[in-house]
Amino acid sequence: MNYLAHLHLGGAQPAQLLGSLYGDFVKGWLSGQWPADIEAAIRLHRQIDAYTDSHPLLAASRARFPQARRRYAGILLDLFFDHCLACHWQDYADEPLAHFSRRVYRVLLDEPQLPGHLALIAPRMAAQDWLGSYREFATLEQVLAGMQRRLSRPAGLDGALVELEQLYEPLLADFREFYPQLQEFAARQRQPA
Repeated sequence: MNYLAHLHLGGAQPAQLLGSLYGDFVKGWLSGQWPADIEAAIRLHRQIDAYTDSHPLLAASRARFPQARRRYAGILLDLFFDHCLACHWQDYADEPLAHFSRRVYRVLLDEPQLPGHLALIAPRMAAQDWLGSYREFATLEQVLAGMQRRLSRPAGLDGALVELEQLYEPLLADFREFYPQLQEFAARQRQPA
């Protein structure tokens, strides 16, 4: 899952929202360098990633891509599933996406000590409404271009947007089947032991 899904699944409290994003920026062992509630949300982020990566429905989704693209299929699904979530937000959340996004941006911009690269991108994320922009398929092209700049083999994503367009309906069906299961998993993980 990408930013929007992690934020949606991680919990509504400010520390949960922060930890849901920190999961992409904080690596290694969690040993108290962050408040306990943020570390709990980082752990949940990692559990969501592990659950998603090992789920049979996602294996079937990755197999929809041509063999040459399979190495990048997980990245593409993360991005596409955020697009699906943004487009069909009302089916999975009570709060309108615009309100949710503003609340997330407020939490991010109010936090003085964001980790690493997140500190650099948070102002742009808010100013450009990254979360809401996932509704637009054209946004995926911009995100893919940004990903290509960070990859050691950027050509691996050449033509990926065309493949996503061609696979749109079956991948949307995969998302609709998988996401409720992921919501249930995340809700169970957030319950106190």
